[in-house]
Amino acid sequence: MRVPRIYHTGPITPGQVLSLDDDASAHVGRVLRMSSGEQISLFNGDGKDYPATIVSAGKKAVDVHVLSAMDNPSESPLDLHLGQVISRGDRMDFTLQKSVELGVNTITPLFSERCGVKLSGDRLEKKLQQWQKIVISACEQSGRSRVPEVRPVMELAAWCAEPTTALKLNLHPRAAHGINGLELPNNKVRLLIGPEGGLSEQEIAMTETQAFTEVLLGPRVLRTETAALTAITALQLRFGDLG
Repeated sequence: MRVPRIYHTGPITPGQVLSLDDDASAHVGRVLRMSSGEQISLFNGDGKDYPATIVSAGKKAVDVHVLSAMDNPSESPLDLHLGQVISRGDRMDFTLQKSVELGVNTITPLFSERCGVKLSGDRLEKKLQQWQKIVISACEQSGRSRVPEVRPVMELAAWCAEPTTALKLNLHPRAAHGINGLELPNNKVRLLIGPEGGLSEQEIAMTETQAFTEVLLGPRVLRTETAALTAITALQLRFGDLG
């Protein structure tokens, strides 16, 4: 049986006995129905795994004894920042989950002219918290011990104008070449994925003034979530650790 991986929000030190937070305790005690003596693996985003033994387990409270600290070599050499225009329904959740599994390091949700999703105030804050939980869950499942950051939502133009040393990429059917034709001197990429309706002509012109490189994925039109995951996979094959 695979040892469950559990995210812990605080510091972790080998030898200590610590109490899991409410969400983690509920997952271990109520969902997984684990009991004292069983093994779990903790992580807190510092790049290490912490094997631990359950000391006591109830449906609302779980204490564990941390056994050791182990480096986790699961991170890709490719530093990939995804700028994703927010999509409707569960498509955004799906994109975030799978992009984390594929090795994305940073995610910035974006508003654009054709976004089609209206979020503000408390609804926006709750959505950001939900997205970060999805990212953490994807790390638990995929074996990552560094947790990608879901940044605050930005307007497309502001994100495109941020200073960066990364290669900035935008998918476009008129592009002259695909991802295999790219050179990447510092292994850093900013990948822009537009909304279901695509970027407007004004937005495409803006990305050109902001030194984005247009790349082609192929002859077929892909939905926004398919485009994101296809591009990330192709970049990981070319510059990362897939294949």
